[in-house]
Amino acid sequence: MSSDIKTVNAKFDAIKMVIAILVVIAAVAGFYVYEDQSTPLRVAGLLVATGIAAWVGLQTEQGRTLWNFIRDAQLEVRKVVWPTRQETRQTTLLVIGVVILAALILWGLDSVLGWAIRKLIGGPGG
Repeated sequence: MSSDIKTVNAKFDAIKMVIAILVVIAAVAGFYVYEDQSTPLRVAGLLVATGIAAWVGLQTEQGRTLWNFIRDAQLEVRKVVWPTRQETRQTTLLVIGVVILAALILWGLDSVLGWAIRKLIGGPGG
């Protein structure tokens, strides 16, 4: 009996997702069909239709799962200890310094190896 209910719910979920997609498609099509109307009005209609489509999509099992994931992600973001402005500046400057140092080392190595290859094959400058 439980599998019958899950099958019916899955069918209804698929229908809801199709409806949500069709609402978005209709909204985008309407945005371009009614281009003689004011842009803020068309954007408002597009946003309202997108909101309706999102609401319909959230009524499905996948939508509820997505919403729970977003809520859990927000909770985790609140737990993050963000660096201060000074720590961010210092770390950024350190990264820039290390990149410059690595670039200089690679440039020097390239120059030395290029010189050595030119000496070996007797090319110009060798």
